Amino acid sequence: MTTTDLTQNGHDFLVMQEASLDFGGGAGVFDLTFSLPPGVILGMIGPSGCGKTTTVRLLNGIYGPTGGEVRVFEKDPLKFTNGDKARIGYIPQHSLLYANLSAEENLHFLGGMYGMSSRERKARMPELMEFVELTEARKRLARQLSGGMQRRLMLAGALLHEPDLLFADEPTAGIDPILRARIWDNFRELRDQGKTLLVTTQYVGEAAYCDLVALMRRGRLVTIDTPAGLRRQALDGEGIHFQVDGSRALEVMQFLEGLPQVKRTERVPAEPDGILAFVEDAGEELQVLLATLKEHKGITPRVAEPYLPPFDEVFVRLIHRSEETE
Repeated sequence: MTTTDLTQNGHDFLVMQEASLDFGGGAGVFDLTFSLPPGVILGMIGPSGCGKTTTVRLLNGIYGPTGGEVRVFEKDPLKFTNGDKARIGYIPQHSLLYANLSAEENLHFLGGMYGMSSRERKARMPELMEFVELTEARKRLARQLSGGMQRRLMLAGALLHEPDLLFADEPTAGIDPILRARIWDNFRELRDQGKTLLVTTQYVGEAAYCDLVALMRRGRLVTIDTPAGLRRQALDGEGIHFQVDGSRALEVMQFLEGLPQVKRTERVPAEPDGILAFVEDAGEELQVLLATLKEHKGITPRVAEPYLPPFDEVFVRLIHRSEETE
């Protein structure tokens, strides 16, 4: 497993050190080691059943580990005081809303659960309704709200008591891309206000919205890094995308592979004239490779640009690499 230096600054909100929760039969999470500094968004990404929700439940004290250590605010979550719990907001996978209460009434109910007075709730609600863009829907019953609106109302409820740390477990599941983007806008605004967020998701592309990304598979952490760091891990460096005459593609690949700065080359799927050349620094090597191709092969590629793979490809490459090392 690879970690980025961003997770090691000595002021972490939460720490897992070889933490495991073994349900038996191969189910659970195992040997999780990572930390999260304040003021960042950590996206925990992986397929359904990989252990994301179990990890969140360990961190908020719903479960205790069967091995290793879990610390949040430098404390064992199982020993949280009411004051500690008040520093955390939690959006579970499944709705906590009451279908026959209005949006406002649901927030009043949630605020009461957090121990807030009626005056405190009333003071916070207008600002939160505006933040999640539900001001016009505040009198509508929860069952009359769309799925995306319900998720945003749950976000407002989790923020009502002004927590420092927010856990959001698959908050964008089943929501269309436009609404997902809106929720991520909310999350980034919270981060910019100094909040710390751990967000789980099955949508690999949402890695781009995070400061750090933890990739999980079969209850284990494959890697944790920045989005740019994940791309570097997946490509073992950086890529350059070339397009040349298809009849000369193999010749160009063989020539590039003979150059000391090129680690390897690949054909681009479904692109007969496309070639990927992998180097340590694409920005530094791009012009060098163009000049070398022109000088030694008389070839000027139609396209020559740094290659930024989509996160679906990054995910697949990293998972395949983890499988090869098992």
